[in-house]
Amino acid sequence: MKANGHERFMHTEIIIINMENNMEFRKATEQDIHPIMEIIGQAQAYFKKNHIDQWQHNYPNIHTIMDDILKGYSYVLLKDENIVATTAISFDGEKTYKHIYSGKWLSNGDYAVIHRLAVDHLHKGLGISTEVIRNVEKMCLNKGVNSIKIDTHEQNLSMQKLLQKNDFKYCGIIYLEDGSKRIAFEKIL
Repeated sequence: MKANGHERFMHTEIIIINMENNMEFRKATEQDIHPIMEIIGQAQAYFKKNHIDQWQHNYPNIHTIMDDILKGYSYVLLKDENIVATTAISFDGEKTYKHIYSGKWLSNGDYAVIHRLAVDHLHKGLGISTEVIRNVEKMCLNKGVNSIKIDTHEQNLSMQKLLQKNDFKYCGIIYLEDGSKRIAFEKIL
């Protein structure tokens, strides 16, 4: 716990509070499933409307998100006590990151993976995704992890812009288990 009260770490649940913005970043619970799925549904609709073949074909679905919650990977960002963003954070590695093509990772040590980052459509363009990334960085540094890796669809230009804005570097191409191509980024902290 920091003396100024802006951050509070509990033994099983990480809670980071930003008093200035009235925001809280915490592990998701089963009670959060419906607002999380609402945000996921908004993102899926956005991708479909913009002809981006990401998060289509019933993925991610309620089972994916519930699995994230049960494994302790699912996090939410609240503003004024309302969920405005969701993501999955893992420190367990990512098997599809073992092989990278047309490039290389910046590091080979321990890393966090950000998956399924989505923001409520009413809060897009307000720096919410950057706030999520900042919180993941704090989690990493608290664990002694100095790398964050993430992948996205090559047509997801808004995610690519977000990653570049937050000092992630393009590293190459990875392929998901279903063979889908994704572009990979890494940030060294």
